[in-house]
Amino acid sequence: MILTVNDISFKYNRHTTLKDISFTIKKGEITVVLGPNGVGKTTLLKCMNGILKPTCGDILVAGKNIKKMGLREISGNMSYVAQKCESARMTAFDAILMGRRPHMGWKVGKNDLKKVDGVIKHLGLEHLALNHVDEMSGGELQKVAIARALVQETDIILLDEPTSSLDMKNQEEILELIERVVKEHRVAAVMTMHDLNTALRYADNYIFLKEGSIFDTGPIEKVSPVMVSEVYGISVEIIRHKGYSVIIPATESRRKTTKKAA
Repeated sequence: MILTVNDISFKYNRHTTLKDISFTIKKGEITVVLGPNGVGKTTLLKCMNGILKPTCGDILVAGKNIKKMGLREISGNMSYVAQKCESARMTAFDAILMGRRPHMGWKVGKNDLKKVDGVIKHLGLEHLALNHVDEMSGGELQKVAIARALVQETDIILLDEPTSSLDMKNQEEILELIERVVKEHRVAAVMTMHDLNTALRYADNYIFLKEGSIFDTGPIEKVSPVMVSEVYGISVEIIRHKGYSVIIPATESRRKTTKKAA
């Protein structure tokens, strides 16, 4: 296992946000963290990469506790794509180059420039390389953020709502890009999501959070209507369509919603 989370808990002031969280992550797989708003999904990612410090428990990367790592070493092992990527007056090339910081000395080396150029070509972002990121659309900015994570050359990529506020076309492009990166580069990806149907299509494994604790975890094929109902408080059905599982609100739930609206 490339990443192991052992019984971590976290509190904001006196409020417990996460409690006794444990799971493992393997290379070459996408694990999606699911659950209602405010359940602690983003907090979990920030604990995993050292932005936040758990009140108790351990996080191990390739067997080493991140408590014994500095920020530079953590960044050399885990890259993080935030839900909202800050834009600044710099080109996409320079923004992606920032991902090389854990590997650079005082100066940018020829190898760093070569790595950035290689990732840009690999992801087909040549047309964006010299564009300024503060003039980009949400989808373009997210692609640049993923490229920056890739040049960081880590075995683990953490993504917080990577398709948030994107239209359907850009959602598909971003998730297909993440899937390609994970499979081709044999890295592990952990991402938070709200869209269950998208998660069913692209994830290998799931972690359902409920009230700050793990409700269930396992291969994505194991997701059931009962599980979704317990976590989200809504009755659903899961049907198969063209080889994919699709979650829809149960007929009874839709009728009740319609009556209330009327």
